[in-house]
Amino acid sequence: MKAPRRVLETALYADDLDAAEGFYGGILHLEKITRVGDRHVFYRCGEGVLLIFNAKETTRPSSNPALPVPPHGSHGPGHMCFGASAAELDAISGTMIDAGVTIEADFHWPGGARSIYVRDPAGNSIEFAEPGLWGFDDPTKDLR
Repeated sequence: MKAPRRVLETALYADDLDAAEGFYGGILHLEKITRVGDRHVFYRCGEGVLLIFNAKETTRPSSNPALPVPPHGSHGPGHMCFGASAAELDAISGTMIDAGVTIEADFHWPGGARSIYVRDPAGNSIEFAEPGLWGFDDPTKDLR
C-alpha cells in the first residue's frame, strides 16, 4: 500500500452550530456544503472538507442503515490549520480584528514561516500558517 497523499476531511466539534456557521461561513467565507439540523455542518476548503460536528449528536449510533457511520465525538478544544500566503495572513489578521476575534498569537517559527492563532466560538484552536512551515511552497500550488 502507498501512503495516503492528502487529508480529504478534517473534523472539529462544536455544541453551537449556529455560532460555528457564523465563524466558518460568515467570517472565513467557507462554502457551506450542507447542514443537518443540530448534528453537523460541512464546508468546502480547496480540495478538502471541514466537518463541524456536534459531539452530543455524533456519539449516538446511526439510525440509518444506508449510512452506517460509526459513532464518534470529542470533547475539549481541537486544533486545525489553514494554509495561507504571507499576504493572505495580513488580510486574515485584519479580518479577525474587524470581526472582534482575538488573535492569541502571531509569530514566525524558527524556519521563518508565520502563524496566526485564533479560537473559534467552540474554543477550537484555529491556525493560519504559511505552508513553508511544513516544507510546502506557495499555497496556490497543488500540494498533492
